[in-house]
Amino acid sequence: MKLKTLISALASVLLIGSQVAHADKWGDQFPHIAATGDIPGMCSYESMSQKDYSGRTLTINTHAIPVMGEPTALHAEQFEKLTGAKVEVTHTPAGDLYSKAMVPFQAGQAPYDIVFGFSNFINDWKRYLAPVPQEYVDQMDGVSASHKAIASWDGVMYQYPVDGDRHYLKYRKDVIDNPEMQAKYKADTGKELKVPTTWKEYGEMASYFNGWDWDGDGELEYGSAEVMKKDDLMYAAFYSRSVAYAKNESTPGGFFFDLETMEPLINNPGFVEALTDWVDAVNYVPPGGINFGLGDEINSFGGGQTLFSFSWDDAFVAAMQPDSPIANQVGAAQLPGAEKVWNRGMGAWEARYNQAPFFVWGWAVGVAGKSENKDVAFDYLCFFANGANHQADIGIGRFGVNPFMEEDFKADVWTQIGWDSDIAQSYVDTLADMEKSTNRVFPLRVPGTFEFNSALATGTAKALAGQLSPQEALDEVYAEWVSILDRVGADNVRDAYAVGVKMEDNEL
Repeated sequence: MKLKTLISALASVLLIGSQVAHADKWGDQFPHIAATGDIPGMCSYESMSQKDYSGRTLTINTHAIPVMGEPTALHAEQFEKLTGAKVEVTHTPAGDLYSKAMVPFQAGQAPYDIVFGFSNFINDWKRYLAPVPQEYVDQMDGVSASHKAIASWDGVMYQYPVDGDRHYLKYRKDVIDNPEMQAKYKADTGKELKVPTTWKEYGEMASYFNGWDWDGDGELEYGSAEVMKKDDLMYAAFYSRSVAYAKNESTPGGFFFDLETMEPLINNPGFVEALTDWVDAVNYVPPGGINFGLGDEINSFGGGQTLFSFSWDDAFVAAMQPDSPIANQVGAAQLPGAEKVWNRGMGAWEARYNQAPFFVWGWAVGVAGKSENKDVAFDYLCFFANGANHQADIGIGRFGVNPFMEEDFKADVWTQIGWDSDIAQSYVDTLADMEKSTNRVFPLRVPGTFEFNSALATGTAKALAGQLSPQEALDEVYAEWVSILDRVGADNVRDAYAVGVKMEDNEL
């Protein structure tokens, strides 16, 4: 069945990286790392087994299962067996992760010892989190510089790196590269079937391949799987669709706001064009697709139900797992661009090709400053991200643990777990090309981030449901963003936003 939960063939996940795979007592006791055995390090299985946390209770709030919630619970169970600690894990929907921690934080309480959320919460949460002790930072040699920066503020690491994220295009190579399908598409549309380089092409192809059995498996397939559920990360999907139309290198100084005036830009013609495309997308997603959250998108594309998807690595990795019906039949590419881009300085469209990557935030986790179990908490997080666990985790799509180690960006890392060499190379090349781009957007990391994104999700959801036109919906979002600025303080937001703008304008 195409929408089955993608149960990973853990025993088939081979060694990732340069260490030599070997059977050992830890691999025998813990099947999750059977392919590699333990990997030496500060927080290896062997090292953690020397700890005695008997009588200590660690509390964790994390995301719902499976994405990030499943590995949190798995590693908690392993940690308990190794150290004697009791670990209580609470699973919370994505839309509630911020408030589940922030409300008690503001009341002067430590709601949990460990709180999972998103990296763009860092500005609001940092005053309530304990900085990562230097002894843990010192053993992060393999973590990429960009992901260390994402976990830090003003040079202090507040979030423990466990994940790395970006959005890009995923597509079915067995369709897009199929000569018979190319000929049929040409005959029926007069256009070339190829990897789409614009959102208009994406929509045309997704519409054409929507609602018929184009892979001959006896089930209907559809055009695109997207995160459209209001309280389940949909705003990130909208930003990914918007960058092509609204991020213009000719007009530096802000994508979300004009940094000088702090005028919200969210309802300008670039964003409206993106939302217009997205409203059309409702017609080429699977049945119920307008209510897809991240887990649904992973299972839909990863299970072979759609031609396209775009979001985090999870759906691509799920599609490439040995138990996937489309293993080694998918490709990765940059997000589509557009044949025009809005120039806010001119107040007009520029008729030229434009493409921009969106360096979307990722899962993040920190230790409450008022926790009485900081030693246990940091050992747990260090264990979560140790070499053996990381190598196993990144090969399981539904886990939501994506590349953030330098070794993860090498093709042979992926060919060693069964990926076709060309697909592995295209995957790492896609990630590398994003890093090289000078026209890019980073997520909001400002006071009020959660409120800004929540307002955006509420407005765009009304447009997707047909309750408001794209312009009306984004005008409503604009008004709410102005209200948030008034409440939070425009100067406070500007000071934090300036850091992201400098990154986007290539000044950092």
